[in-house]
Amino acid sequence: MAPSKPAPRAKGDLLRFTGHANLRQRLLLSILSGRSIRVDAIRSDDVHVGLREYEINLLRLLEKVTNGSTIEINVTGTSFVFHPGLLPGGTYTHTCHLGRSLGYYLEVLIPLGPFGKSPLTVTLNGITSSSQDLSVDLLRTVTLPTLSLFGVTETELNIKRRGAAPLGGGQVVLKITPVRALKTVQFADPGKIRKIRGIAQSTRVSPQFANRMVESARSLLNRYIPDIHIYTDVYRGDEAGKSPGYGLALVAQSTTDALHSAEALSSVPGKNDGVTQTPEDIGLHAARLLLESVSQGGCVDRSQQSLVLLLMVLGKEDVGRVLLGDLSAHAVQFLRDCLLFFGVKFKITPFRSEEEGEKGDGEAGHKGTGPVVASCVGVGYSNVNKAMA
Repeated sequence: MAPSKPAPRAKGDLLRFTGHANLRQRLLLSILSGRSIRVDAIRSDDVHVGLREYEINLLRLLEKVTNGSTIEINVTGTSFVFHPGLLPGGTYTHTCHLGRSLGYYLEVLIPLGPFGKSPLTVTLNGITSSSQDLSVDLLRTVTLPTLSLFGVTETELNIKRRGAAPLGGGQVVLKITPVRALKTVQFADPGKIRKIRGIAQSTRVSPQFANRMVESARSLLNRYIPDIHIYTDVYRGDEAGKSPGYGLALVAQSTTDALHSAEALSSVPGKNDGVTQTPEDIGLHAARLLLESVSQGGCVDRSQQSLVLLLMVLGKEDVGRVLLGDLSAHAVQFLRDCLLFFGVKFKITPFRSEEEGEKGDGEAGHKGTGPVVASCVGVGYSNVNKAMA
């Protein structure tokens, strides 16, 4: 997919970017490609200029889990240079900033784990779920199974303590065993939805809140499929973190093991994020979001598009092919960054099912949106760190 505007050019081996958007994905690509980046004009026109504290916290975490990385931040925080190091693996503990949930940090760590010299074990402390980022429940039930498509099967995410916003108090442990090389993915059959699973979690509120969310979600989902199991996960005492909260995460699985997910969380007191506080509304909202996610089609959940595209780029020198739903704006930008860091171009073609094909060109396939088939030839990325072990 050709970018709509010229991509930033490399000056030597240093890639230059402007602004704070897509910061995490560029740090991730920098480490995996070994190319240094410079980011300028970070919120230079904002009232509070420069990097936020949670972004600096992420940089320190990446500095911790890599060997030889260096970070140079200017005085105002509006510019920094990142020189990536190697991935040694190992065991680490890190306290994340409460400005973002643990999902903000885990979405960077999880793609790095398979390429370390030794198994990676990271204990993170902070907020386990928020409306800004993926919750640890979806990371465990959707993101880690997505890695298995590429041969990364020895993964684990344990939730030791839950911690709702704003005070957190949660703790999770991520474990990933590295692989030498990734498998080439061929996944273009979405199948039919055969079951729905979910987790209704609550901390420092009545245990009945979880049951009320389950009943509310099932009142809608039971109209579509009978195989529905939503588990309640109620935390008490020290394991419940420091703030009250509750939420519902749902995952639909198809006959070909395609996954679609959705979640809804209680809003933070004093903030209006558009989600009503009652458990009944949380359950209905999550169920509707799941149905919307399924209706978008594809074999990969919308939240996992960038991860799948990245692993396709790093795959063997063979053609990988996957069916995606509507491409998110984040995924489109990720395609452009993959071209810049690795020189890989994707072929994006509209997907037409057999039913659409029978209708003819005049009735289907020309709306400009809908599922697309993304294919590319991998760079043959080999885990040099593991080879040195």
